[in-house]
Amino acid sequence: MGGPRPGRTVAWRFTLLYAALFLASGAALLALTNLLAFRDTTVAPGPASPQLDLARAQEHIRLLQERLDEVEIMQSRRLLAGSLIALLVMAVVSVLLGRVAARRVLRPLRTVTAATRRITADSLHERLAVAGPADEVKDLADTIDGLLERLEASFAAQRRFVADASHELRTPLATMRASVDVAMAKPEPVPAQTAALAGRIRTELDRVDRLLEGFLMLARAQHGALADRAAVSLAELAESALAARDGEITDRRLTVDTPGLGEAAWTTGSTTLLARLVENLVDNAVLHNVEGGWIRLSTARRDGHAELVVENGSDLLDPARVAELTRPFHRMGAARTGSDDGSGLGLAIVAAVAAAHDGSVDLHALAGGGLRVTVRLPSPPAAQATSDRPSSAVGREQAAARRVPAPAAPADRRAAGAEEAAR
Repeated sequence: MGGPRPGRTVAWRFTLLYAALFLASGAALLALTNLLAFRDTTVAPGPASPQLDLARAQEHIRLLQERLDEVEIMQSRRLLAGSLIALLVMAVVSVLLGRVAARRVLRPLRTVTAATRRITADSLHERLAVAGPADEVKDLADTIDGLLERLEASFAAQRRFVADASHELRTPLATMRASVDVAMAKPEPVPAQTAALAGRIRTELDRVDRLLEGFLMLARAQHGALADRAAVSLAELAESALAARDGEITDRRLTVDTPGLGEAAWTTGSTTLLARLVENLVDNAVLHNVEGGWIRLSTARRDGHAELVVENGSDLLDPARVAELTRPFHRMGAARTGSDDGSGLGLAIVAAVAAAHDGSVDLHALAGGGLRVTVRLPSPPAAQATSDRPSSAVGREQAAARRVPAPAAPADRRAAGAEEAAR
């Protein structure tokens, strides 16, 4: 990529432009000054008199000289005042002309800046493609285009690596899991120690599988394009996530409160990623809860955004540090590590998916113990128009089954959990 040709650079054009403006202003000022200077003031002589003697002639010359000095002083003052006025006027004109010229010359830079700000990780295929003379502006635009090309290739290589890693790593994991299952399924009795070891191996394989799946989902949320965009109801996703965790909710005697899921709260985005976002929130509320605890879910639409709020009971959390839970593998003591089923990527994936959809995630530690996670996603009019559709029958049945009053005390929550298990 060659540099700009001599004589066509922005610096050279600025030099010529402002030199021309200065010369024009100076010429106008000089013309005005000369015009004022050549307006001569003369003293008209009186009629000649032969009778004037030498003394009277000398006196007359002295008076004329004084008169001329006064005229010169007046003329100098008028010239100075006129020059100052002309200088002020020309300064204003020069500033205006310079402003117009600078805006005209720098217009391509504003175009480059606006185009660069529009390009994101999902639109790296776009280019600035600035046309014009081969000056510094075009050189800068071509350099940015080259950078975008390299970034696009890097992101494409990363996505290919993620896809290849998904295939290559899942295959040996499945093979090892199948080998353990076959070894345990043999007809002859298996020693208790071997069975325990096989169980631990299977558990660790499942953990690695979940960890790998979390890595892949996090990479897709952070760097992948949202190809499968569709209108999605956060309320329906929440009901589906609760249904998937129904057995564990019953086993742990958790009380689920869902009166706030009546509003669909539609948004537009990747169905797969948004489903994972809601599933991770529900999983987090279940896994990091206390025995006989509670979970509360609600959806709403506020200020053009679909909002999902998931709350759960747990031990007291540090309000100043709860925001750190969106970092991968970050935990906060026993309250966040009571279960071995978590991968440490749940809330990190939630934050990445929300950011990919131009949304936000807010974490708040509850005063009595527990965590509130609020997800806000854009809800454009096109998605909100879909909210007129009724929710799925399954979702309504699940909502009716789970809609119980919010617990007021741990004893009440345990009783409600036991009643839920009995049903």
